[in-house]
Amino acid sequence: MGRVRPFSWWGGLSLRRRMLVAAVGLVAVAGAVAGTLGALAGHPAVPPADDGRPGDVLLVPGYGGSTTALDALAGRIAAAGGSGLHATVVRLAGDGTGDLQVQASVLNGYVNQALARGSGPVTVIGYSAGGVVAWLWDVEYNGVAKARRIITLGSPLHGADLAAVGAADAPDACPQACEELVPGSSMLHRLQGTGSAARPPWLSLWTTDDQVVQPPDSARLPGAVNVPLQSVCPGVSIGHGQLPTAPLVVGIVLRTLRSATALSPPRASDCRSLQALGGSGS
Repeated sequence: MGRVRPFSWWGGLSLRRRMLVAAVGLVAVAGAVAGTLGALAGHPAVPPADDGRPGDVLLVPGYGGSTTALDALAGRIAAAGGSGLHATVVRLAGDGTGDLQVQASVLNGYVNQALARGSGPVTVIGYSAGGVVAWLWDVEYNGVAKARRIITLGSPLHGADLAAVGAADAPDACPQACEELVPGSSMLHRLQGTGSAARPPWLSLWTTDDQVVQPPDSARLPGAVNVPLQSVCPGVSIGHGQLPTAPLVVGIVLRTLRSATALSPPRASDCRSLQALGGSGS
């Protein structure tokens, strides 16, 4: 039997067929590389929560995607944590009014990037509807394995009456995120059917003065540390839009990030010190 020369078949192909085979080969290689990178991005190594490595803080905006208030909170967090603590505001897809499950996927991309850079388990802070995004992320992307804690600020975890009014009275002005925030929506019903045992430690803060998320205690989540701000500082006036920047909220967030112990609700005796911490700018 004669010896077969390597690649002898290649010489028998026309130039056009050679180009086609080469192109297919390049596509296959690119696909394999992309698949490998995608797998690595989807399953980054997560250091244990007690290894002393600071975890990045990811802040998720509310409905509409505005980042202004959270940019200010991220700056306070980074300044208080020194060079070892990174705080990043998530830029939501589109205008932040689309499918909240898509926004959860965007958040997961930020989480995986942080972990790939060497972050310890992250802290996710969700403001308003951003808290619902954080909950979706936790349920759909195994948040308990990636997050040290979740903090929500005035989040309509059981929906908002305003969304229900919009869906009923002006459906053309109620995009998908609005529909998903209607109390009793299929998405919220699914989330509320999940148990608290598999969640990361969770701190939910809200204000009884909230005129956007009605009722305000839609922010209450079974199994979480639930804190109406007026239980800490009786009589304090904080509107929905002030939640990310109010000194009391900033103080509670900073104290929570600094603590290595289990989450615990702040007490009325902590009111002045928390407001001082949150208002000090340092």
